[in-house]
Amino acid sequence: MDPVRSSAPVWRLVEPAYRGAVANSVYIAALDAGSGKSLVALGVAELLTRQAGNIGVFRPVVREGTEPDRSITLLRRRFAPVGDYADCVGVDYAEVRADPDAALSRIIARFHALAEQCDAIVVIGTDYTDVASPTEFDFNLRVAVNLAAPVLLVVTGTDRTAAEIAAAAALGRAEAVAAHATVCGVVANRVDPDLSNTLADLDAELWVLPETPALTAPTVGEHAEAVSATLLSGDPELLGRTAGDVLVAAMTLPNMLDHLVDNAVVITPGDRSELLLGILTAHHATGSPVSAAVVLTGGLRPPRQVTRLLDGLDSELPILSTEYDTFDTAATLATVHGRISAASERKIATALGLFADRVDTDTLVERMRLARSAAVTPLMFEHELMERARADRRRIVLPEGADPRVLRAADIILRRGVAEIVLLGERSELTELAARVGADISRADVVSPQDPGLRDRFAAEYARLRAHRGVGVDQARDIVTDVSYFGTMMVHCGLADGMVSGAMHTTAHTIRPAFEIIKTVKGTAVVSSVFFMCLAERVLVYGDCAVIPEPSTEQLADIAVSSAASAAAFGVEPRVAMLSYSTGESGSGAEVDRVRRATALVRDRAPELPVEGPIQYDAAIDVEVASTKLPDSDVAGRATVLIVPDLNTGNNLYKAVQRSAGAVAIGPVLQGLRKPVNDLSRGATVHDIVNTVALTAVQAQEGAR
Repeated sequence: MDPVRSSAPVWRLVEPAYRGAVANSVYIAALDAGSGKSLVALGVAELLTRQAGNIGVFRPVVREGTEPDRSITLLRRRFAPVGDYADCVGVDYAEVRADPDAALSRIIARFHALAEQCDAIVVIGTDYTDVASPTEFDFNLRVAVNLAAPVLLVVTGTDRTAAEIAAAAALGRAEAVAAHATVCGVVANRVDPDLSNTLADLDAELWVLPETPALTAPTVGEHAEAVSATLLSGDPELLGRTAGDVLVAAMTLPNMLDHLVDNAVVITPGDRSELLLGILTAHHATGSPVSAAVVLTGGLRPPRQVTRLLDGLDSELPILSTEYDTFDTAATLATVHGRISAASERKIATALGLFADRVDTDTLVERMRLARSAAVTPLMFEHELMERARADRRRIVLPEGADPRVLRAADIILRRGVAEIVLLGERSELTELAARVGADISRADVVSPQDPGLRDRFAAEYARLRAHRGVGVDQARDIVTDVSYFGTMMVHCGLADGMVSGAMHTTAHTIRPAFEIIKTVKGTAVVSSVFFMCLAERVLVYGDCAVIPEPSTEQLADIAVSSAASAAAFGVEPRVAMLSYSTGESGSGAEVDRVRRATALVRDRAPELPVEGPIQYDAAIDVEVASTKLPDSDVAGRATVLIVPDLNTGNNLYKAVQRSAGAVAIGPVLQGLRKPVNDLSRGATVHDIVNTVALTAVQAQEGAR
C-alpha cells in the first residue's frame, strides 16, 4: 500500500524493517481490557503535536449510541486536531459484528479521508467492551496492517507479576509480527512500582508506566455523573479535582465534625441544613478538614433562608444535589472508578508528565520514522516549549502565591515536571488555600517574604545596588518584603532562575524591580518585550507592545535585534518587518523616516538578519500584497517578527489580533535582562501562567549557556 500523502508530509520510511508501514500514523493497540490507553494516547498525541503541523485522531471502532467517544473527546479538547468529531470515527461494534470485512473497508476509507487533511494521525484501538475475546486483538492488528500504521502495544500490569507482564508483552509482539504488523514499541501500564526493576531485567525493551493513584482516583465530576447530580453552588472548575474518601453525614453536627477528613465527598440528606452549614464552616475554618464536595440526597434542596446564607458565603466548595436517596448514593459512589477525561486538567498534566518521564520518546519517534515539520504551528510551539523546559528544569519563583490561578498553575507545572516552583507566602495560608481550590503544592517550595535571614540578606544587597540613590539598609528592609522585590532579589542572588508575576499586580509593579536590580545584558541598551502570537497556522512575534512608549531610532533597532534573537531562541525563524504606515519609498514624514533609519541600523548591527522596512502590515505577512508592493524582498509576505513603531500601535495591534483572530498571545516576554523576569496580564488564565513559566524556564536555560 502506498503511503498516504498530504500537502505537507512529515513522515518518511528509512529502513527495510519498516517497509510497508505508512508512518504518518501510529496505532495504539491494547492487548487486554483495562490497559489505560488514554494515558498512552495523550502522550503520543503530544509527541506528534511537537513534530507535525496538523494531527488527527481516529478510532476505527466505537460503541453504538449517540454519546461521544471519551477518548476522541479527550484528545479533541486537548489538542484541537483536524476535522469534526464525525471525521474521527470509523464504524461501531454493530457494524463489525454484522460484517467484519465491510466494516474494515469503511474504516480504511474513513481513515484515508482524514489523512488527506492532516500530517500525522494517532489511531486508538478498541476498548474490549464488546467483542471481549482473543479475536479482538487480531482485529486491531488487521486494521493496523490495512492502515499501514506502525503499532504501539499497551499491556496492563494490574494484578500481574513481572513475569506475567513480560510474557504478555512477548506474546503481543509475536502475534503482531505473525499478522505482518510493524511494532514500534510496547508500553506496560498500571504496573506495581515495586516491579519496575524486575521488569527491566526481564524485558529491557518494555516502557513501564507505574500505577499512579492520582490517575485512578475519581474526580468530583465523576461522582456527580454517577448519581446524576446537578451543581447547586460552588466553583465548576473544582469538579475536575480528584476526591478521596466518601463519607455519609447523618449524625448530629458535633459527631459529624469528628469524622470529617480532608478531600472527602460528604453525602448528607438534602433536608439536613444544619449539617450542610457545619460542613461549609469546617471547610473554611483554619485547621479544619477541607472537603472536596457535598452531595445532598433525596432531591431535597436547602430552604430559602439557608440558600441566602450560602449565597452570602460565596464558597467555592461544590454543593451537588441528586434524586438518589442516601443509601443508593453512598453505594453508587463507593464503586466509582476514576478515568482521564477532558475536564480533569490535573490528571492530564500527571499523565503527560508520567509518559514523558517513562517513555523514551526520542526512540519512539525514530521507530515511527517521524520527521519534523518545517512549519511551526501554535500547538507545536506550545508543546515544544513544555518539552524544552522539562529537559533542563529550572527554578522559577511565583510571588503571587495567594492567587488561586497561580496555585493551580503551580500544581500543573509540578505534575508535568516543567520547572521547580517557589511560591511566596506563608506556608499554612497557601496550603489551606490550595486545598480549597483543589491544587496540590506539596512539591513546591514556599518561602515567606518575612523570612528574617533572607530579608536581611536582600536588604543589604539592595542597599548596595541602590546606594547611588541614597537607599540605606533600613529603607531596604521595608522595600524587599514587597513580593515583587523579594522575588526579583531571589533571582538576582541565584536562589531562583527566573520570576513570573503580574496576575495580581500591574506591569510597572512587576518589572520595575528588574530594572533596578537585574539590569540589562551587555551590549543591549534597553529592556523591551515581545508577544508570541499563536495564530491558527503559524506563530508570529510582535515587539515592543508593553514596555517602551515611544522608542528612539536606536531603541527601535535594539528592539528589532533583540526580538529576532527571542524568536530564534524559541524556534521561529526570524524575518524582521519594521512596521510603518507606508511601504518602501512610497511615503515620507518624521515617523516613517525614523523607521527607515532604524532599519538601516539593524542592517549595520546584524547584517545576517533578514529585515525589511518601512513596511505595512499587509505587505509584511501577505504574499499577494507583497508581490505588488515589494516583489524583490526576501521578507515581505513572509515576515515572522513584526516591530511596531510605538507602544500605542503595538498594544492595540496585539489585542486586536488576539480578540479578532482568536490568537493565543503569550507574553509580554521581557528581553534584554540579564536574568528572566516576565509579566502576566491581570486577566491571565491558568493556561497563560503555565505557558509563561515554561517560557521563562527556557529563557533561563538560554541565559545559562
